[in-house]
This record gives sequence, C-alpha cells and structure tokens, in this order.
Amino acid sequence: MRILHTSDWHIGQKFMGKSRAEEHKAFLSWLTEIIKKENIDVLIVAGDIFDTGNPPNYALELYYNFLKQLFAIENLYVIITAGNHDSISTLKAPKQLLEFMNVYVITSGDVDENELIPIYKKDKLQGVVCAVPFLRDSIVRESVSGQTTNEKESSLNTGIKQHYIDIYKEAIKLTAKDNLPIIATGHLTTLGSRTSESEKDIYIGGTLDIGSDFLGKYFDYVALGHLHINQIVGCNHVRYSGSPIPLSFSEANQKKKINIVEFKNEKVNVKEIEIPNKRKLQVLRGNLESVLKELEKIEDKTTWIEIHLNDDNPMSANQEIREYADKNEFIILAIKIDKTQKKLEAKELKVTSLDELTPTDVFTRRLDIEELEDKEFVEELTLSFKKIYEKVSTQ
Repeated sequence: MRILHTSDWHIGQKFMGKSRAEEHKAFLSWLTEIIKKENIDVLIVAGDIFDTGNPPNYALELYYNFLKQLFAIENLYVIITAGNHDSISTLKAPKQLLEFMNVYVITSGDVDENELIPIYKKDKLQGVVCAVPFLRDSIVRESVSGQTTNEKESSLNTGIKQHYIDIYKEAIKLTAKDNLPIIATGHLTTLGSRTSESEKDIYIGGTLDIGSDFLGKYFDYVALGHLHINQIVGCNHVRYSGSPIPLSFSEANQKKKINIVEFKNEKVNVKEIEIPNKRKLQVLRGNLESVLKELEKIEDKTTWIEIHLNDDNPMSANQEIREYADKNEFIILAIKIDKTQKKLEAKELKVTSLDELTPTDVFTRRLDIEELEDKEFVEELTLSFKKIYEKVSTQ
C-alpha cells in the first residue's frame, strides 16, 4: 500500500493582498501527476484545505476540479480531514456525493461521524486509516464551570488522547488478524515539533502534551497537519508534510515537500519529494546601499520581496527603495524597519500594515497596550477570544 501525505494547502489565501491562485493551481496539477507516477493507493490531506471558513469561489473551483481529475484514477482513495482553518459546513456539504467518487471527508470527529476508513485493493483489506480531523474543544472536552486555564488544558489533552485510543481500538478489530497497518491523521501542534510564523495557536496553551511517544506507539504511520515545515517528530513514522507553498516570509527558504509512505513486508518506508516552486519569496536585510545591491541581483521579477531595513535615515531609504523597485518592476510587499532603530511616530512612517497581521495579532497587541496585571484574567480573556474567533472563522 502506497500513501501520499500532504496538508495545509490554504487555498484562497490572500498574501498581503496578493492571490495565490496560480501557485495552488500549479501545485494541484503537479500533485495529480505525482499520484499517477508513484502509483498511489491513498491520498491523505491532513487539514487546512482552505485558508478561511468562507473560501472564495475560485478556491472552491480549484478544489472540486482537482477531485474531479482524481476520480479518473482507478482505485484511488482520497481522505480529507478538516483543519482549524476549514469550515465544517463547507467541507461537509458535498460529503455524500464525494463518497461516490471514493473521496472521504471527515470534518469534526463527533460521535455521528465515522473516522474509520478501511482500504481495499481487489477486495482484499490492505489497512485502515483513522481519519482524525482537527478536534475542537467542544468535541473532546467536557465543559465544567469554574475550571482554571490549566485544568481546561489538562482536560483537553486527556480528551484528545482518549479520542485516539478509542479509534485505535476500533481499528485493531479489523486489522489484528492479518497484522495490517493502521494509519492515523491529526491536525495539531505536537511536542518537539518546529513551528513557523504562519501558524496560529489552536488550543489553550498552544502546544499540547502529545508527542511521538504517544502517537507512535499506537499507529504505524501518523500523517500530521497544521505545522508548515516538513518534519519528523521523534520517530520516523510520525511526520508533518508541511504546506505545499510558503505561507509567510518566514518560510521563504524552506524546501516544500510531500511524503510518500509505502507499507511492504510489515515495514514502513517514507520518501520525501520536493514540490516545484512556482513563485519565489525572498527576504532582504540591511541598509539602503546593501538592499539596493541585493535587488540588482534578483533576476526573476515575479519574486515577492520583504525588506528588513536598518538605516540611519529609514524614511528616506524606504522612499528611495520603493522608487527603485517601481522603476525596475520589482514586487516589494513589505518594508519593515529594524526594531533596533529609534521608534518613529505613526504619522511619520507606517511600519506595519493590517495585511501583515492576523486577527489574533491585533488582539494580542491591544492587550499589550492595556498592560493588564491580572494574568489569570488575561488568560481567560484570550481563551474567550480564541473561541469566538474560531466560531466566526469556520462559519
């Protein structure tokens, strides 16, 4: 059995006001060919298919056209689990129709949803996928009044772990006789994993007390999503695939990959395949003179550029860089003033635009301005904001 593991597509993302449509289109076209070339039996997409709960029409069109192309590939299973960015209702709406196409969409993990997907080849069971989506707090944690933040975090950890144990017990009933592989998915931040600037905390406390020591002892491969860096977590068979395109300038130098997982003779082998880069992101750092020299070296004018400026006269340098970029058709999305420089009045220079901030960033900055001393109140306020934001962003 051969599995292709990918995640965190974020179709529909607006990157500082720029569309990623061409990049996503190129990736999905490439992915279709890889599925054919590598004789893939199961495609797993471990969450965050879309960037928002209400994706633009072109994003939905890309998604459904891709699934339509996959339908032509004989005996291919497609398993899609929801991430924290995805709307349950958006993914769930065509669920029954998609199952006719051998596409299984798991959205919430509640008791009414079957997360256990047996994989057959020529009527013979090959293994089982425990398709666990992003588990929202309301699914796995019993609400108890008066709990502290630490108690809520502990209860959430326990609930998520029990969810995996319960589904593993169901899977083992199907596979134990022939010792077949059990694969799990997940959309969360695990202990020991590396993050980038483009992910946001999705649970109380950010990182759960869940790692490869827990997941790895139950499952033969764990296909994780949410973190955008392709990485191994603790052991070879617990992995993130990462995002297929860089979703922030912090990911500009990362090699984006998908994982090909093969089960053969009771062994698991994982091969990483690098994804072609449709558009380059580049970060330049320095003063006016050094930045202009670096700009001269850029040959691909489709490159999106972020500049971190450290100059004695940042206002003048900022203006000169932008004029040079306009004249030579460079695409500069942001110029950030090095924070070691003296603070500038907002009316003199706009250092940060809203395009660079998430709603959580704005909320956090507002809290900093208030300088609240009651830490427990701040934690409760932050938790309430996250719950409201999650509800609004997934409608």
